[in-house]
Amino acid sequence: MTERSGIFAGENPFALAQVWLDEARAEEAVDPNAMALSTVDGEGMPNVRMVLLKDIEENGFVFYTNYESRKAQEIETSGRAAFVLHWKTIARQIRVRGLVSREDGPVADAYYASRSLKSRLGAWASRQSQPLSSRAALMAEVARVTAAKGTQPERPPFWGGYRVTPLEIEFWANGAFRLHDRFRWTRETPDSDWNIVRLSP
Repeated sequence: MTERSGIFAGENPFALAQVWLDEARAEEAVDPNAMALSTVDGEGMPNVRMVLLKDIEENGFVFYTNYESRKAQEIETSGRAAFVLHWKTIARQIRVRGLVSREDGPVADAYYASRSLKSRLGAWASRQSQPLSSRAALMAEVARVTAAKGTQPERPPFWGGYRVTPLEIEFWANGAFRLHDRFRWTRETPDSDWNIVRLSP
């Protein structure tokens, strides 16, 4: 196994990712859990957008979205996605590629219930990625949903989580003169052991 020390030490990439995220939270002023999520449509054309990472689990990374959105449609088609977390303040990033599955059970219910009421109602009101005639139309739908759902709206059936189970994780840290440190963890399947290699900058 490749020798690692300092900020790269550890035998569990998910624990290491959590340590890096925690350190970024202490330095980043806004959304340290923001990640650029990449998917591919049915014709192979890539898409990328910013979403918020909500949980690092024992074997995956979880975010939430509308299942009728373009990103969700592309995920459902391919079953794969990639993302990058980048922090300028601590000069590090984590890149992930892997398989994607839904999280639409009690974990998703609990996260939805933890959101602000306005965010919960907004999830009901927005037809994410669909054409919208005006902002006024959106706000009218928010008002309609608010009147219909009240203060305890249930989680919409079209809204929930996705879990990215990585087959590849790369930890990158900035180095002087662009001589960066990079370690790539790869495995054949989610049940396989990790193989770790140091990459050239």
